[in-house]
Amino acid sequence: MANNTADHPPGNSVAEGNHDGDFGCKLMELRELMELRSAEAVAKLRDMYGDVQSVCRRLKTSPIEGLSGNPVDLEKRHAAFGKNFIPPKKPKTFLQLVWEALQDVTLIILEIAAIISLGLSFYHPQGNDSNVCGQVSGGVEDEGEAQAGWIEGAAILFSVIIVVLVTAFNDWSKEKQFRGLQSRIEQEQKFTVIRNGQVIQIPVAEIVVGDIAQIKYGDLLPADGILIQGNDLKIDESSLTGESDQVRKSLEKDPMLLSGTHVMEGSGRMVVTAVGLNSQTGIIFTLLGAGGEEEEKKVKKGKKQGAPENRNKAKTQDGVALEIQPLKSEEGVESEEKEEKVVKKVNVTKKEKSVLQGKLTRLAVQIGKAGLIMSAVTVIILILYFVIDTFGVQGREWKAECTPIYIQYFVKFFIIGVTVLVVAVPEGLPLAVTISLAYSVKKMMKDNNLVRHLDACETMGNATAICSDKTGTLTMNRMTVVQAYVGDTHYKTVPEPEAIKPQTLELMVNSISINSAYTTKILPPEREGGLPRHVGNKTECALLGLVMDLKRDYQPIRDEVPEEKLYKVYTFNSSRKSMSTVLKNADGSGFRMYSKGASEIVLRKCSHILDAAGQPRAFKPKDRDEMVRKVIEPMACDGLRTICVATRDFVGAEPDWDNEADILNNLTCICVVGIEDPVRPEVPEAIAKCQKAGITVRMVTGDNINTARAIATKCGILLPGEDFLCLEGKEFNQQIRNDKGEVEQERLDKVWPKLRVLARSSPTDKHTLVKGIIDSTVGETRQVVAVTGDGTNDGPALKKADVGFAMGIAGTDVAKEASDIILTDDNFTSIVKAVMWGRNVYDSISKFLQFQLTVNVVAVIVAFTGACITQDSPLKAVQMLWVNLIMDTLASLALATEPPTEALLLRKPYGRDKPLISRTMMKNILGHAVYQLVVTFTLLFAGERFFNIDSGRNSPLHAPPSEHYTIIFNVFVMMQLFNEINARKIHGERNVFEGVYRNPIFCSVVLGTFALQIIIVQFGGKPFSCTALTLDQWLWCIFIGVAELLWGQFISAVPTHRLKFLKEAGHGITKEEIQQEEQTEDVDEIDHAEMELRRGQILWFRGLNRIQTQMDVVYTFQSSQTAVPGALRRQPSVVSQHNDAKTVSSPTHVGISSSSLSANSAATGGLPAPASPSAAGN
Repeated sequence: MANNTADHPPGNSVAEGNHDGDFGCKLMELRELMELRSAEAVAKLRDMYGDVQSVCRRLKTSPIEGLSGNPVDLEKRHAAFGKNFIPPKKPKTFLQLVWEALQDVTLIILEIAAIISLGLSFYHPQGNDSNVCGQVSGGVEDEGEAQAGWIEGAAILFSVIIVVLVTAFNDWSKEKQFRGLQSRIEQEQKFTVIRNGQVIQIPVAEIVVGDIAQIKYGDLLPADGILIQGNDLKIDESSLTGESDQVRKSLEKDPMLLSGTHVMEGSGRMVVTAVGLNSQTGIIFTLLGAGGEEEEKKVKKGKKQGAPENRNKAKTQDGVALEIQPLKSEEGVESEEKEEKVVKKVNVTKKEKSVLQGKLTRLAVQIGKAGLIMSAVTVIILILYFVIDTFGVQGREWKAECTPIYIQYFVKFFIIGVTVLVVAVPEGLPLAVTISLAYSVKKMMKDNNLVRHLDACETMGNATAICSDKTGTLTMNRMTVVQAYVGDTHYKTVPEPEAIKPQTLELMVNSISINSAYTTKILPPEREGGLPRHVGNKTECALLGLVMDLKRDYQPIRDEVPEEKLYKVYTFNSSRKSMSTVLKNADGSGFRMYSKGASEIVLRKCSHILDAAGQPRAFKPKDRDEMVRKVIEPMACDGLRTICVATRDFVGAEPDWDNEADILNNLTCICVVGIEDPVRPEVPEAIAKCQKAGITVRMVTGDNINTARAIATKCGILLPGEDFLCLEGKEFNQQIRNDKGEVEQERLDKVWPKLRVLARSSPTDKHTLVKGIIDSTVGETRQVVAVTGDGTNDGPALKKADVGFAMGIAGTDVAKEASDIILTDDNFTSIVKAVMWGRNVYDSISKFLQFQLTVNVVAVIVAFTGACITQDSPLKAVQMLWVNLIMDTLASLALATEPPTEALLLRKPYGRDKPLISRTMMKNILGHAVYQLVVTFTLLFAGERFFNIDSGRNSPLHAPPSEHYTIIFNVFVMMQLFNEINARKIHGERNVFEGVYRNPIFCSVVLGTFALQIIIVQFGGKPFSCTALTLDQWLWCIFIGVAELLWGQFISAVPTHRLKFLKEAGHGITKEEIQQEEQTEDVDEIDHAEMELRRGQILWFRGLNRIQTQMDVVYTFQSSQTAVPGALRRQPSVVSQHNDAKTVSSPTHVGISSSSLSANSAATGGLPAPASPSAAGN
């Protein structure tokens, strides 16, 4: 990079850069500085500014006090350096959504048919000799009727417009809801900065250049900055560079901190140097076109995008994983190969297809196939019958002047065929799914579940196992020290300060005050009589609370030793399980180190212990074993967490601080404390509900096994008298790994079914357990696993799980980023609510299917047989479209918004391979279809005698609508309306009205449909092929409809198990298929439904699967985001809005295309591909 301050000394830049306000740094200078790494960056920083302190001076900020927070100053900074906000991509306009809805294949066919029909109706052949063309055109009473031929075509067009508008409006409101949810997630993200010497939390969007930000373990950096002071800071920059190794940050080696990266270890302070579109994330976002539309046009032309070094970087904003890779899709492959895959497309990493979507896609394809065959057969039979009858039986010749009339007939037949197809295809399915999910997501907000990925809420209903954290989820995360072992005495309550030797007390208070994050504090209660507020790490708060109980104050000690004076800090991480701070002695003679950590780990490193007189004495392994037996185990059995506080003095030469094994050794134990974290009062009941609902709750914790066992017993995870396993991480690994240290699924399958508590577990253990349970094929059904987590180290397990829950209060940004649902109150009971909502979604969709398929079966058979016997469908095209509207859009509204009940928790979960349509539902569908078909055919062939009216059969072209067919149409709709009430219950319950008043949407839809039906029949006239009916006829129609309810009672009385012939439908993926798939490696795998489509290669099916069901199969590439193969399969938070939030599905397995790997290998340093598709996170 050219150094653009080479021409003039930096001091002049104030005069120069007046557009940058009065700051001594220019926007572009800082931007270029942030693009450098490690040694280059340090050199450039030195050349341009000297050091970080002088950058702070030029940005008019104090490294200790921060900015003043004066609004005028903040405004100036906004003007000079921009705001910390990356504008989202523009949402699709309503017209774009209308255009998308018009792409629907069935609608296109209908439009074409309608336009042909319209065109022909305006063409009147010469000559009035109607006999020439046979009886074909006979029976037209008058000119007026012949003129009205256009009405049917126009009505079809009109109803197509209605369907399109409804679809577009649904998509639009869905998008709007999604954006609302999105902005809520963004607003909730806060970050800690220092302003006016006060540590405050502000929304990420309010951070300005010059702010001093405090960074700590688990943060996701919101802006670019330069490190001012850091302790053992390690950053995961894989989201920017693709390198999975953590990068050490220090003032000397690499002080550059970039937005969108994760703090994996340590803490520190940084001065913010670039925000929003000028930060590294923002620059890439601009390249991707999220910041402007220009780029999109370039992409379409296939130009190369952005600077070469940026092209293969994946970028994140708020952890939005964006990859720039060639998009490979079936249709696009040929054209793109010509362009040598230059076009880079934003590939948003997605989670695999959810359980429900998989089942729905397969079902929709099966139904669509049947519908297509039926409609084709209908058209062929009609045309053959007509041709044979006209030219064979009547022996006429095809005359030129008759051509238009014949063509009109053919068009009419074609329209009938298309209508059969329209009714056969359940295009309301995706709508029902979306409405149901969107409705649930909205309501779940009230139950403290913030859903980040729509399909997570339905997957939750199938959950068979929950792996929960202990701290904060099952317990209150309000830690207090209740026991202590000091000076050879085990105190069962906190001792009085007089009971402890003064020098021991001094050492203990100093150790606790200094060797803890200075961001951890205990603040006075917010209201009188409340509990003091704990801020920061809860375990450290408990220790500071102990200092206060001993009538001491930690603040003066911290003031005396500010963070700048800390010589070296070993921060807590999951492998160390301890934290140590080194101070240089005031007289310069040596160093003193304070340590604290899990007692069994720290005690192992102790060689001395302070006795009753406060003097160190030797502490041998046998003493340690005795202490474990007499002190630590009894504490742990009371459910306490034990922490050991220790110290060590270094005299003489300075040791090698990087040799941790030697430094953290020969410690002197000061005391061991027992910290209690009480179980949340509502948790035992919630866990009992889960167990009733057939969900196994497992506890995975970093605590020691006795504490874990005690808490698990209190929660009801372990029940007395049952042989469940409680394992420690080490033992767990010995049981599941072979001699080479590889995890074997067979070994895991022997362990997990009995395992209830996994203690002292590392994040890898948690991930291994979750992956093992998900991949396991033992047991009747495959497991669906939910995981809760709050720490940065839980990220991989949260991503691997079917549903990841992150804690909204205690959770780190990294955990929230990896999760599907954020629990805003950190409470386990909210998970039970999520299960209830999830099951409710599943049931809503089953209710809708039961209703929809009954209508489908009946309408298709009626149209088909009617057409074949009477050469005319009893239900006209426009009527069919109205029926379609009732049963698709309106029914999905009515049935998808049923509120959940506690009763949902009384049944076992469905699991992955349970079919969508159970045998009971199949019984209901076929039972009601039989009733409706009998009624419809009776009316069709004997209705005129029954009602004493003229027969409407065999009426000629353009004949006026008959009362006969109007009654058939009306009865048909009435039966659907009352069957909609039947469809509210799918498990064979008797009372279908139960709780109906709790669902106002359902009531209004049913009544609204009824009112519209009256208007259509009485005033619909020619367009709807209806004539007005008498009151007598109306009452008969309603009576036949009400009989549906009585028939429903009869059906539910028939025991399902007697009907052996009933089959289930809509299965998930079977075990055999899974095993077959695992054998095919490195193939670009496609959804099963898609494979079936391949064989048919029919345009219509593509349309059905891609547009009709709105489930565009998205290829998920293996992402370079993470070292865990396939761990990042999540639809990330912010960019999901660029995906117009449809219920988008992806392949059941993640196939890794060779092109995506080659594009990535440069950035990832050639990460190896996972060996098989299943390894990429099935």
